[in-house]
Amino acid sequence: MTPAVTDGSNDPRTARTRGRLREALLEACAERPLDRVSVADVVRGAGVGRATFYLHYDDLRALAVDACADAVREAVEALHAWGRTPPGPDAPPEELVALLREIRSRAAVYRSLLGPGGPLGELLHQELRQYSLDELRRRSPAGSGHDLTASAVAGLFTGMLADWVHDRIDAAPEQLAGRIWRSLLAVHAVAASHGQSTVTAAPAAPLG
Repeated sequence: MTPAVTDGSNDPRTARTRGRLREALLEACAERPLDRVSVADVVRGAGVGRATFYLHYDDLRALAVDACADAVREAVEALHAWGRTPPGPDAPPEELVALLREIRSRAAVYRSLLGPGGPLGELLHQELRQYSLDELRRRSPAGSGHDLTASAVAGLFTGMLADWVHDRIDAAPEQLAGRIWRSLLAVHAVAASHGQSTVTAAPAAPLG
């Protein structure tokens, strides 16, 4: 189980200190893989002591998970940034394109966090799967196969993103957004054909 952030107060100083620690970690990850970053590196970059670090986080992985939270939230929102009618296969949400541009601009950081066992991939898969599963159940409480569809959505996006930041997929952000979007539409189209999705707008789309 991923270690939790150590309990703390809602004092603005707490938020500022955690923000400095998160930024110090991300800066360190821009220079080397996460598994080569130490607590000493982070506290030095944040300008705090080790005791302060452990006042807020159980360990480095807990900090890494916390540092990934905003990226995960932005990713989940970007995949569901449409109203009642989902865009067609050639028109991915602009929010998804913007997200991929941001990731490309900080590729070294994301490469570190999306490495083998990296916290971003694990957290992103978990949150995206749960969001998709909740939406499928909300739209079709009696439906079946929702867990498989949600896993497919989460696995597809997380895997394509990881391969892209590790240069295993050659595509500009705009191109990748289109490929991801069409692939997710295909997942939901297959699910709909088996009665596992209630999205009826043409074509079926990631739930949100």
